[in-house]
Amino acid sequence: MAFVEPVTLSARGVKLVPLSLEHEAGLRAAAADGELWTLRITSVPEPAQTRKYIEDALAMREAGNRFAFAVTDEATGRVLGCSSYHDIVPALKRVEIGWTWYGKSSQRSHVNTTAKLLLLTHAFETLGCHVVGWRTDNFNFASQAAIERLGAKKDGVIRGHALRRDGTIRDTVMYSMRSGEWPEAKAQLLYLLDKPRT
Repeated sequence: MAFVEPVTLSARGVKLVPLSLEHEAGLRAAAADGELWTLRITSVPEPAQTRKYIEDALAMREAGNRFAFAVTDEATGRVLGCSSYHDIVPALKRVEIGWTWYGKSSQRSHVNTTAKLLLLTHAFETLGCHVVGWRTDNFNFASQAAIERLGAKKDGVIRGHALRRDGTIRDTVMYSMRSGEWPEAKAQLLYLLDKPRT
C-alpha cells in the first residue's frame, strides 16, 4: 500500500483532486494565465509540454515518490494550478510539498493558503507525518515568503543543487515544519483565511 493514497481534499471553494490526463487542457489554460512558463524560477510546463508534465507526475506517483494534485475551483471545476507531495519517505513519515504553481488570476488570493492548509492537515493528521518540508529557488523570494507565512522554519541552503530551465544552476532554500509545530501553524492559517480581505 502506498504511503499517500488517492484522496480528494476540499475547503473554502478550493478542491484538490489527484492529477490525471483529464486535466491537460485545464493545466494548459492555468499556465497560460500569466505565461508562467517564461519564469526561470518555476517548474510550470510550456503549453506543448503539459501532457508530458502530467505523464511524468503519474510515473513518479507510480514509483511512490510524488503525488500530484490539480488545484481546482470547487464550484466550476476550473483548474487553478497544481501542487504535490514529493520526496515521500514513508520510513521517516516525511513528505515535502512542492511543484506548486497557480494561474496569475489565482495568485495572491486565498487559493494557495487553502491548498496548503488542506495538504498540511492531511499530512499531519491523516498520514501521521513527523515532518513536512519545502524547497525553493534561492531567487524565488515570493515562494520563500509564502513558505515562511505558513510557519515553516528555514533549514538552510543547498548550494549548486539543481538546474533551472534556462540551464543555470540554482541554490535551493530548504524549509520544514515538525508535527509539534503544526497546531500553532494551523491556528495561524485559519486566522489568515478568516481575516477580512482589504
